[in-house]
Amino acid sequence: MQVDFYHLTHTPLERVLPQIAEKVLESGRRLLVVAGDAEARGKLDQLLWSYRPESFLPHGLAPGPDDARQPVLIADTCEAANGARNIALADGVWRDEALAFDRAFHFFDEDAIAEARAAWKALADRDGVERRYWKQDENGRWEKAA
Repeated sequence: MQVDFYHLTHTPLERVLPQIAEKVLESGRRLLVVAGDAEARGKLDQLLWSYRPESFLPHGLAPGPDDARQPVLIADTCEAANGARNIALADGVWRDEALAFDRAFHFFDEDAIAEARAAWKALADRDGVERRYWKQDENGRWEKAA
């Protein structure tokens, strides 16, 4: 299982998450987006409808009657009612339940850096976990730092 740590320094989650979601969907896979706060989930829902004028990402906000059909599902827990094998932790909080997925995207900013470091260290000795740390250069491009 692969865990990608994305340290948001120049580009906000609102620009990074849709790009990751698009790549997951283009690969024929599904994505579960997790945020603990209801207001944050509502903002993510609006974001995926309107992040680019010419397109939207098909998605749903859990719980809903069609959760199983959603390519991208926004939820408050790591339960993938849509069958996703990819998970995006969008609120800066690491959850060990993400290790049940094939790939996890852990987004965090400066406010959550201590928690992200703790998660990084805790995952170092876990069998079957490949960690990657992504940071942005001064031009905002992502580079693999570890």
